Amino acid sequence: MGRPTRRKALAGIGGIAASGALVGGAAGCAAPQAVGAGKTRLRFWHLFGGGDGINMQGMLDAFRAAHPEIGLQADTLQWGAPYYTKLGLAGAGGRAPEVAALHLARLAGFAPGRLLDPFDLGLLREFGVRREDFPEGIFRRGAVDGKQYAVPLDTHPMVLFYNTEVCRKAGLLDSAGKLRPVEGAGEFTAALHAVKKVTGRPPLVTETLGAGVIGPWRLFSTLYSQTGGSVLSPDGRTLALDDAKALVALEYMHMLVAEGLAVRRVDYPGAVGVFNNGKTGFFLNGEWEISSFLATGLPFSVTRVPNLFGRATAQADCHAFVLPHQADRGGDSNRAAHAFVAWMLRNSVEWAKGGHVPAYLPTLKDPAYLKLTPQSEYRTVIDDVVLDEPAWFAGSASPLWIELGAVFSGVLTGSRTPRNALAEAKTRLRTLLDTRNPFGGKA
Repeated sequence: MGRPTRRKALAGIGGIAASGALVGGAAGCAAPQAVGAGKTRLRFWHLFGGGDGINMQGMLDAFRAAHPEIGLQADTLQWGAPYYTKLGLAGAGGRAPEVAALHLARLAGFAPGRLLDPFDLGLLREFGVRREDFPEGIFRRGAVDGKQYAVPLDTHPMVLFYNTEVCRKAGLLDSAGKLRPVEGAGEFTAALHAVKKVTGRPPLVTETLGAGVIGPWRLFSTLYSQTGGSVLSPDGRTLALDDAKALVALEYMHMLVAEGLAVRRVDYPGAVGVFNNGKTGFFLNGEWEISSFLATGLPFSVTRVPNLFGRATAQADCHAFVLPHQADRGGDSNRAAHAFVAWMLRNSVEWAKGGHVPAYLPTLKDPAYLKLTPQSEYRTVIDDVVLDEPAWFAGSASPLWIELGAVFSGVLTGSRTPRNALAEAKTRLRTLLDTRNPFGGKA
């Protein structure tokens, strides 16, 4: 989702295709790389950099070694709006790559059936992957009008990092050195106070400000979902924000900084640095920062976000595979695309090293995965992840995240009251709902 570069990529996003400009040239117009004689060409576009990029490259190299008959060409494109602009226009022109990565919550904006082609589930089954191999809710999000347009690779939720040394001194660990279960806002607040007594500093850090800030949105989405609230209707077309439930989440966020339980003003890289330097006990963020802390030797572990308000849910999105529309899709290249997706899913232990929870359920029982710590320790969250409702403006690197991230940032920094933030969020959501999808997609 390191990740500090993502924050830069997110800055300034106002729409999927506000200018129509492309990064890396016009989609489909670049000269194709040569494919060895007798090999089937397979092009894969993705947006994985940093630790994810390293893990992905290892998987791609392994796939090439296992499939010498397939000429795999993988291209890493710029994360965020530029990637999605280029992918959408490639599909519109019918000159797209055979396979691409997509954040699952963005599927509604990609006009399935026009910009994307459906998977052949029978062909995936031939290569060893079945719909039963995925959590029903996540797999269903990839379907539109009875056809499967996206197959999930993982889910990447908000999680709770904790400094094991600090939490041990605060008396919060069990005999196995793991954080004792925390249930309810009162217990979590008490745990924060216990850590503050040890450090003398705010016990929690999370991203609160910066260009393209999204941490406040992800925190709000997590807490609000725990109350049972929805932001949009199930079809993503109308506002469904519940004022009372939203205020529960926003007032708790405000309390954290007002009472000195969370760092008030810190951007994304700053939040990573605060936790990495051992200055706080807890860090709320996506699980992808595991790689950063493993590299520095920080004494830490990771667990699910505690159930504060009734449900143990957490905000998330999923990386998924899609088939960008090709005017002549079919034949050996389409078969190779399905073989590639199935192989990547069946070998996703390598991908899980970066912290993402594999969506392919057999991997969650794989001994090699279960040995990964702390990556496997929060795997049960896969049944409780909450993705944005299916609107064209939702999902990772979306206008919704940017717009509401900026609004809820004010609650954490003190420039907005919870009620002011709620009113402004509803205004911005109505504007987004009234704005036409630039790619013409539908939920």
